Amino acid sequence: MSSSLRRRSIAAILLAFVAMVGWQFTFAQDDVVHVISGVVKHVDKGAKTIVVKADDGAEHTVKWTGKTSWEGTKESGKEIKEGSKVAVKYTEKGGEKTAVGIKDAGKDTAKAVN
Repeated sequence: MSSSLRRRSIAAILLAFVAMVGWQFTFAQDDVVHVISGVVKHVDKGAKTIVVKADDGAEHTVKWTGKTSWEGTKESGKEIKEGSKVAVKYTEKGGEKTAVGIKDAGKDTAKAVN
């Protein structure tokens, strides 16, 4: 095998490896689930968004979809309103946060106190 052919083969293998790793890294970032908890500052049912002021003071706008799971509330979050304490699991893609699950944390607190 000539050295020129050997170099091309090695270069092709390295290029394929780098492309595969880069592709996996790109898709792995999309699947990261984040969690915030805080108080609901605003709910826009028409746009299906909720603004949550997190415990650290930062405000997060999160959109929900038909795939979003709801816990501690009925009918896809109809009981969630401004002032509700919530925990939100979400993914972020292109700067947009999409809820995977929303939990009415205030109900758990009320149960624990009683």
